[in-house]
Amino acid sequence: MKLLLLAAALAVASASILKDDHLMTIGKERLVNIDIKSKEILCMKLLNYILQPTIYDDIREVARDWVVEENMDKYLKVDVVKRFIEVWKMGLLPRGEIFVHSNDKHMEQAILIFRMLYFAKDFDTFIRTACFFRERINGGMFVYALTVAVFHREDCRGVVLPAPYEIYPYFFVDSHIINKAFMLKTSKAASDPVLYDYYGIKVTDKNLVFIDWRKGVRHLMSEDDRLNYFTEDIDVNTFYYNLHMNYPYWKIDDEFTVNKERRGEVTMYGYLQLLARYRLERLSHKMCDVPMINFHEPLKNGYWPKIRLHTGDEMPVRRNNVILLNKYNTREMQYIDDIERVIRDSILKGRFERRDGTVINLKKMEDFEEFARIILGGVGIRNDDAKVIHMMHLFRKLLSYGVYNFDKYTYIPTALDMYTTCLRDPVFWRVMKRVTEHAVLFKKFLPKYTIDELDFPGVKIERMTTDKLVTFIDDYDMDITNALYLDETEIHNKKSDMTFVARTRRLNNQPFKITIDVVSEKAVDAVVRIFLGPKYDCMGRLLNVNDKRLDMLEMDSFIYKLDTGKNTIIRDSQEMHDIIGDRPWTRRFMDYTIDVTGGVDKVVDSYWYKQRLGIPRRLLLPLGLRGGLPLQMFVIITPVRTGLVLPTIDVNIMKERHTCHFSACFDTMPLGFPFDREIDVTRFYTNNMKVLDVLVYRKDLGLSNNVKEIDMSDMVMKYDDLTYLDSDMLVRWSYKDVMMMSVDKMMRL
Repeated sequence: MKLLLLAAALAVASASILKDDHLMTIGKERLVNIDIKSKEILCMKLLNYILQPTIYDDIREVARDWVVEENMDKYLKVDVVKRFIEVWKMGLLPRGEIFVHSNDKHMEQAILIFRMLYFAKDFDTFIRTACFFRERINGGMFVYALTVAVFHREDCRGVVLPAPYEIYPYFFVDSHIINKAFMLKTSKAASDPVLYDYYGIKVTDKNLVFIDWRKGVRHLMSEDDRLNYFTEDIDVNTFYYNLHMNYPYWKIDDEFTVNKERRGEVTMYGYLQLLARYRLERLSHKMCDVPMINFHEPLKNGYWPKIRLHTGDEMPVRRNNVILLNKYNTREMQYIDDIERVIRDSILKGRFERRDGTVINLKKMEDFEEFARIILGGVGIRNDDAKVIHMMHLFRKLLSYGVYNFDKYTYIPTALDMYTTCLRDPVFWRVMKRVTEHAVLFKKFLPKYTIDELDFPGVKIERMTTDKLVTFIDDYDMDITNALYLDETEIHNKKSDMTFVARTRRLNNQPFKITIDVVSEKAVDAVVRIFLGPKYDCMGRLLNVNDKRLDMLEMDSFIYKLDTGKNTIIRDSQEMHDIIGDRPWTRRFMDYTIDVTGGVDKVVDSYWYKQRLGIPRRLLLPLGLRGGLPLQMFVIITPVRTGLVLPTIDVNIMKERHTCHFSACFDTMPLGFPFDREIDVTRFYTNNMKVLDVLVYRKDLGLSNNVKEIDMSDMVMKYDDLTYLDSDMLVRWSYKDVMMMSVDKMMRL
């Protein structure tokens, strides 16, 4: 086994093409003093084609030669290694089975694998341990454990992993897409031009196979399906997945050295912001608020996931009007009732007593961090506590239509069981509403913000303007090649002969700028927060500030140095805080794929972004209406305040670990300020605030300039309320067709 440590080539990897023979390899010599990009390439190799044994010889050699028992001194905690060996001898989840995030047995093993990776003394031991696991344990479990370890290891700061939808596309694309990809790869259908048009397939001379997502089965079970372009958006689901990876519920305080973050508050606020964004999207369709889940009445709306797993099994469909409580989930319902009662009593009493007898005070704002960890299952977890106190898992169990088999080692998960798919199910948003209501109740007992807390003496916002806000539906190409298996020749070449791409439709918005004119009596540092929220409810009624405060989406927050006199603050939507752009294809620089335009994609510095968690830039605005959806934009400028949360919070550590989500690193005001508490309207509005009425316009598909290869000049939309965003509902028209459509419409009336 030879060592090919091409440090010189990797040092300029961000400006050169990474061909297969230039990929970094692992040898017997220790990997020391390697840069971030080199570490990223090693991790990418480990995650590439996760459904089959690794295609890289060096990983196989290290996996074969690494003996854990002989290297116990290379781990910080020997007891973790001993525990792993005990469990390893008893057997882990078999390879090829489905790793389920809500399964207690699966998670216990995944956490053990994570601890082996996390407590490796150096990066060399970490990567060799990862190679050992890559060839021996379940692929889904390996991806989970490696991802969390990379997110939390000190020597992996800044390492960017491939997007989860590239690693395992099955959870992100409809089953008919996977089926067509297999059909093309395993048959001669890839050379049949008649089949291309029939299935919406295009094969370029660059060996790129585009499969049109729109050529599929209609899947309308309820009005909630009108929002599937948002709930099934790959970046929305990636956000929730990465939120968990940043702040896993099972992380124990005294076991990890880095525990100086607002992880409980950030996670809870992430839930609240997801709900606020979802409600704005519902408003675009004249749909009302999200009701809390009620287990004592039938669940009216069902859900069809349209997901086929790599085992060939389909995720179960939940029919409409399901009775939630049955003889199989009575125990889970009792757990939920007991835990929610304890939580509400703790809020009323202002104290929470843990099982070991210690007491957590829940009376002040700085106590909210611990309170959020209690709800989300992260405080004082010992042994089996996580199975009981983690409310989200209990809700999943209660709602699972496969609960009869829930305690089995292997079973078919529902969409609710996976962090990558739960947002696709409309009922999960109702679960989030119920969980976050406990946080809302906690804040009700806090005093309202005073004038001194809201005001910024000497600072006045004179004017705020924004560009025209326009949204549209455009095409997006998603690499799904990892869903397929390589043959012998492809394994030898270390890449697939063809790159398979799912072309889907997604919500996007035109770039816009927000301009704020501010007058300040002195030069001072300030925190600027910009929110977007509704003006009217779903029935057209004007909302007051308390009615809509939980629907305010935090678009941007940042530090700004105000000068004496007039200041003009301009914020571009492309540069807003906590916003991420499109993730480029990992495959383009793993096997130097030629792109559609005929040029060779190079690894550029812009790819190596360090923001792991963020709202997609293209989802800053809801869909809107053709004539404009009336919303309100709110801005508040406050001084930089500190000392209002847990004293253990270290902003510098959060900045180093790139965990400055929302406004957590700008000051220590509560996340969501000033809308996180009930508002005294008579004492709320000050000179450092401004409200602006805005309209969000939806650009129709027929007017869009960026729809690829579709001539819609003589096409009209079929009459279908739920699928008007799909271009395959457009048909060629004639005078007779228009007359028939008019007659049909009159008959309906």
